[in-house]
Amino acid sequence: MPVMYKVRPLHSAGVLAEHLPSCMYPLPNLHRAPGTAALPQEEVDPSLQVLETRQEEILKRLYELKSAVDGLSKMIQTPDADFDVTNIIQTDEFSPLTTNGADLDLMLGKDYGALKDVVINANPSLPPLSLLVIHSMLCERYKILSAVHTHSSVKSVPENLLKCFGEQTKKQPRHEYQLGFTLIWKDVSKPQMKFSIQTMCPVEGEGNIARFLFSLFGQKYNAVTSTLIDSWVDTAILQLKEGSSKERGAVLRSMNAALGKSSWLVGSELTLADVVAWCALQQTGTANTAPANVQKWMKSCENLAPFSSVMKLLK
Repeated sequence: MPVMYKVRPLHSAGVLAEHLPSCMYPLPNLHRAPGTAALPQEEVDPSLQVLETRQEEILKRLYELKSAVDGLSKMIQTPDADFDVTNIIQTDEFSPLTTNGADLDLMLGKDYGALKDVVINANPSLPPLSLLVIHSMLCERYKILSAVHTHSSVKSVPENLLKCFGEQTKKQPRHEYQLGFTLIWKDVSKPQMKFSIQTMCPVEGEGNIARFLFSLFGQKYNAVTSTLIDSWVDTAILQLKEGSSKERGAVLRSMNAALGKSSWLVGSELTLADVVAWCALQQTGTANTAPANVQKWMKSCENLAPFSSVMKLLK
C-alpha cells in the first residue's frame, strides 16, 4: 500500500534542541542506548538524610502514643471506667523475666500496638487473696503494669488494700510492659474479670478468675491432674470458704490425708489448688486449728514470696 504522506520525525536531537523552551530544566536521559555507560549515581543530599531521621523519630513517637491510647480506650469502653481517679495508685513491680512475651501472645492472642489488660472488680470487704498471690507470681515472670483503683460505689478502702501491689514507683512507658493488671475495689457480690472487652464476656467468681490467671504460666497437665486441681479449687471455694463448719471440717480432714502422702495437694509441685486452698483457710480463720499436715503445708506456702507478701495484708 503506498504511503499517502510523510512527516518529519519529532524525536531527533536537533528538533528537541531547537524547540524546547529555555524555562524547562534538563533531566538525564533514561532511554540510553544499550551498551552505553551508566549515569554516575548522584550523592544523597544531607538535608534529605536529616528529614528521614526526623521522620523515623516522629513515627516512633506516634507508635508509643498509639499504644497508650489503645490501652486507655480499653479502660474507657468498660462500664467500670467511672472509678474515682483521686484514689488511683499505680505500681510496676516486676522481677527479671524468665519467659518472653511470645508466650503471652500465643496464649492470649497478639494485639499489635496495644497492651493486654486484665481488669478485675472485687469487693474490699472480702478481698480475693488468691488473685493477689497469683498477681505476685506473675510479676516474677512477666513485666506487669499494675494498678489499683477505687470505684465510686465504695466509700472507703483500707490503706493496706490500696497498696496491695506495693508502693508507687517510677514507671516505664506503657508499651514496654507485657501485661496490664488492674484491680478495681467495687461493691460487687463476687469478683469479676474482663480481659478482651470487645469480644469476651465477664468471668465471675474467684475460682474461675484464678484458673484464667494461672493458665498464663503455660503449665500443661494431663486430664487426671487437671481434674484433681479443679476439684480442689471448687472444694476450697464452695465448702472451705463458703460452706458450713461441718463441711469445713470434712475438707480439712481430706486435705490432711492428701498432704500426708505428698508435699502439695496435687503432685510434687505447687499448683492452683494450693493457692486457692491456702487463701480460703486464711479468710475463714481456721488456719490455726488445722491438722498437723495442713499446718506444715501452710508453712511451706508462706515460705514463698508471693504468699508472704499477701500475709502482710492480713495483719
